[in-house]
Amino acid sequence: MSLTGLLATAPSKLLYHGYDGTDGFTGFANEGTWIIFAVVLVPIYIMLIAWFTGKPRDTKSGLLGVTYLVGLTTSMWVGMLILTMIIGVVFYGGLPEPIGAPGP
Repeated sequence: MSLTGLLATAPSKLLYHGYDGTDGFTGFANEGTWIIFAVVLVPIYIMLIAWFTGKPRDTKSGLLGVTYLVGLTTSMWVGMLILTMIIGVVFYGGLPEPIGAPGP
C-alpha cells in the first residue's frame, strides 16, 4: 500500500477499529428499542393504568403525573440526541445515522 493510501485510510482505521457501518440496521426501531418499550417499561405502563383505573381515582393527579413523565422522558431523549450528535461530530467526523450519511 502506498503512503498516500495509508494516510487516507488511517483516520478511519483509528476511529472505527476495522468495524464497518450498519447500513439498514440503525435508526429508531431496532431490537433494543422493542425490548425497552415492550419489557422494561411494563411497570411504568401498569402504574399509568392504575392512576386512572384505581380507587380512589384522582384524574387531576393522574394527568399531572403523566405530564411529569412525558416531560422527563422528553428531556432525557432530547439531551441524549444532542449528546449523540456532538459525539458523532467530534469523534467520528460527521453526524450519525439516520441524520448523516450511512456507514464510514
